[in-house]
Amino acid sequence: MSGPTSPLHRASTESTKPHDAHRYPEVVTETPSTQNSMPRWVPRAIVLLWLGFLGTVLVQELWDRLFGFFLLLVISLFLALAIEPGTNRLARRGMRRGTATALILLAVAVVAIGFVAVMGTLVADQANELSDNRDQYVTDVVDFANDTFGANLDAAEIIRSIDDPNGPVREFLNSQADRAVQLGVSAFSTLFQVFSILLFTFYLAADGPRLRRTICSWLRPQRQRVVLDVWELAVEKTGGYLSSRAILAVVSSLLHYVAFEAIGTPAPIALALWVGVISQFLPVIGIYVAGALPLLLTVIDAPIKGLFVLGFIVVYQQIENFLIAPKITAQTMELHAGVAFASAIIGGAVLGPTGAILGLPAAAVIQGILSSVGHRYEVVDDSTHGVE
Repeated sequence: MSGPTSPLHRASTESTKPHDAHRYPEVVTETPSTQNSMPRWVPRAIVLLWLGFLGTVLVQELWDRLFGFFLLLVISLFLALAIEPGTNRLARRGMRRGTATALILLAVAVVAIGFVAVMGTLVADQANELSDNRDQYVTDVVDFANDTFGANLDAAEIIRSIDDPNGPVREFLNSQADRAVQLGVSAFSTLFQVFSILLFTFYLAADGPRLRRTICSWLRPQRQRVVLDVWELAVEKTGGYLSSRAILAVVSSLLHYVAFEAIGTPAPIALALWVGVISQFLPVIGIYVAGALPLLLTVIDAPIKGLFVLGFIVVYQQIENFLIAPKITAQTMELHAGVAFASAIIGGAVLGPTGAILGLPAAAVIQGILSSVGHRYEVVDDSTHGVE
């Protein structure tokens, strides 16, 4: 049985009514519309999310389309750093920087064209000789395989298979004929890229001092000194890398020429140049690519001589790695063999063959920067003192 309601109870009950909310501001009432409304930050977060997504797609698309252009710039910068010591030396003798840069690039282009012409002539001559004496080469190779490895091959059957218009050899040659147009387009594209690299290299090397001043004008004096030091270090290391590679290429070419002449390989001068240049300027796999051509041509000419070629290439590579290369690189570019190998692998994974070549001077520059910063302390003696 309920009694009369007290005044305090009525006041507390009436104060919770919605129409009395303005009379009691300390009482907060929640309506269904307030509970279901969207927070203010949600629309802004959705807009930012879509803007970020569209921006990422745009950057990815631009990177995919401009990656080749950026790669050309990186190669051009590498070449500009490599030829800048020569440009500076000619400029100090009174020659204009533009003329000095053009002269050096012209010399490089002449050497490159001469190398390609020599190798192209060698390949063409060997192809013609192989075509003219095809039957004799097939017979010699089959006889060598049968006598050495105990194979049971028939030279006459292989020759008939080659002459068969419906055979696998003719079908392969006919299928490759359709790629002649693609090869021509690729060659034109390569020439255009080479021209673009030379043009950018010319501008970067000829206007190198102006470019450095422009960059430094945006920085504080302390930062300017850092930029100039890093630039000089990059020029030194890149030039040292090319110098060491060039010296090793000359030594390798001379020694391989003597060996190929003694063994009796076809075109020993051209093959020696091929091995010397490719093995030095193509890291990691250069020696394998370089040794494949003389080995193949020698095996075709005389299989037994191919074993001597293979043996000399393997022995010389070991002599170069442990005796010749350390003495040369110690004077031009100090880089640990493990660091060089890792930099070539990383560069190849990032930029392909170009990155494998540029990885070594890049690693040398980074190593030089790290060695020039910070403070070095003497190592305290420990229990392993005297043990290396």
